[in-house]
Amino acid sequence: MAKQQNTSLVPVAKQLPATRPAETSKQSFSLYDGERHFTGRDDVREFLPEILGKALARTWIDADFRTAFDNDPCGTLESHGVFLPENMLIEFQRQNADRPRIVVYEQRPNSKFKARVLYLQLVMMAGR
Repeated sequence: MAKQQNTSLVPVAKQLPATRPAETSKQSFSLYDGERHFTGRDDVREFLPEILGKALARTWIDADFRTAFDNDPCGTLESHGVFLPENMLIEFQRQNADRPRIVVYEQRPNSKFKARVLYLQLVMMAGR
């Protein structure tokens, strides 16, 4: 049987598939460049939704981030340089796995009552 001659213009060594080394496969991820300290309810309502939107989207694609955020949302935000006021708390709610939600509450000192400040939920919409 005759050997097939290579007629390509640029010779290519056949080393498929191309793979990345394990240490470079995960990219570093940041919710906010630098540090962001929120001061009050209006500040949180205006600027936090963008940051929480990134966090919520990240929970869909990164199991490690989802686990950390599910266990300690405020701690996870702080590890990414985002600090909420002392009277604010965050809940990561997953009633059904399809649409998780992040809810931010404000709790006054010496009170058990929590007032909802905002919530975020990713929703898929299709149009025609």
